[in-house]
Amino acid sequence: MKKLTLNILVALPLVLSTISCSKTFLDKTPPSALSSSVFWKSESDADLALTGLYSSLYASVGYATSQYTVMAWDNFSDDSYGQYNYGGGTTALTAGITPQSGDFVYSYYVNCYQAIASANSFLANVGKVLQGQKLDQYKAEAYFIRGFNYLWLAQLYGNVPIVTEDPFTLDFKSTRAKSPQSEVLKLVESDLDAAIANLPDKAYNDGHAVKATAMGYKLRALMLQQKWTDAAALAKQIIDGGKFSLYNNYPGNFYKPDQNSSPEIMFSVRYQLPNIQHQDVALAVHLQRWKGELGTQDLINEYEPGDPRKTMTFFFAGDTKAQGWPFTGDLSVATPGKDSWITGYYAVKKWLTPGLENPDYGALDDNDFVLLRYADVKLMYAEAQNEAAGPDASVYQQVNDVRSRPGVNMPPLPLGLSKDQMREKIRHERRVEFAMEGLRYHDLRRWGIAREKLNGFVPNPLFPAIKTQYADKYKFWPIPQTEIDRNQPALEQNPGY
Repeated sequence: MKKLTLNILVALPLVLSTISCSKTFLDKTPPSALSSSVFWKSESDADLALTGLYSSLYASVGYATSQYTVMAWDNFSDDSYGQYNYGGGTTALTAGITPQSGDFVYSYYVNCYQAIASANSFLANVGKVLQGQKLDQYKAEAYFIRGFNYLWLAQLYGNVPIVTEDPFTLDFKSTRAKSPQSEVLKLVESDLDAAIANLPDKAYNDGHAVKATAMGYKLRALMLQQKWTDAAALAKQIIDGGKFSLYNNYPGNFYKPDQNSSPEIMFSVRYQLPNIQHQDVALAVHLQRWKGELGTQDLINEYEPGDPRKTMTFFFAGDTKAQGWPFTGDLSVATPGKDSWITGYYAVKKWLTPGLENPDYGALDDNDFVLLRYADVKLMYAEAQNEAAGPDASVYQQVNDVRSRPGVNMPPLPLGLSKDQMREKIRHERRVEFAMEGLRYHDLRRWGIAREKLNGFVPNPLFPAIKTQYADKYKFWPIPQTEIDRNQPALEQNPGY
């Protein structure tokens, strides 16, 4: 039986990160030794701990990349080339994924378990200081955080250990059997159901998960399992709930201040200057100055003629201030081959705050990383309903709603599509709607076509001999080798590594 030593849960850094470093507190006990005998004495402790749970969304990965720097995921796919290897996607597609891989391959495993440990401790102790409706809501948020993290583990690594106990009560030399992905996803659904039951049924506006946020992540879990009928029914509940709508300014979902009032955003990593800013550099430095992600020609070719989302997402040769190009002087005209722009790729426009000029070191922005949009719910409904019942009128409606939003105004899909044809239309729509939002890689994997699309893919047509690789074993990522080494011989590696 596969087992895991629970030494990855030794501390609660995410809970403790929000605690004040006052001299009185430090005289009592060092933060690394904080336990429930010192904490959990007042309602304010619950507030601090809840803030700590959400701080897991800012977990570090590597230079200029946090765990939810969403566009870095596109470097793992056919949508983007990451010339600085943000997230490790470039290495994954050239040298392959191994147990020694760093960046996302390592960090999601470790960071997710740290967040889970914090949620477990919170759930075990928050009842000491809260009661009634407030206790129910706070526990619901913790269940959401735990389910959210277990969903990431299930979709990336597959079979992983399930730990639900307060880490302070565990013997950290003990072992824990790995559970199959199906059991992990059962826990995900259970946790998210607990969250749905007690989260507020309102629009998302302050960084805290709401009822529809948890419903949206349960929907993703159902889609991963191809539970089409259940997924379609849940997506319809969100749609019929009427708390969200498509924003009439598509680019505004990706920059401030528009993000603050977008009715489309259902969950995000929130930033706020000057207190919370992006890791290392502003997004505009990462994307526009350094061009850390560059769109591929294959993605550009995916856009239909006249689809304005193409120029809302990427810059093109000859663009100037009139098209939102942020540079002046010698760089005032967008020119591939100049200023880190590799010819054969396309510079990213999405996530850039309009009017920002010459972003470089010292530039600041606080655009939120959007993790779930209402457009995703509508397209997940369309996909699930098409798979369950075929391309009925409701499938057309949801896809056409996304295509026809003000400012996009793409024509409706042609009538008379078969189920297979509609499937391809929905997959197309997801690719262009969510370009540079980190969904493409996960879509390809859950559709079972990642190897078809990524093995032998040519990222730059100017260099046709350079191709990417993708192996079937990547369906489940390897457990990081450091975790294998710490837990020998109990913890076995995923197959093929």
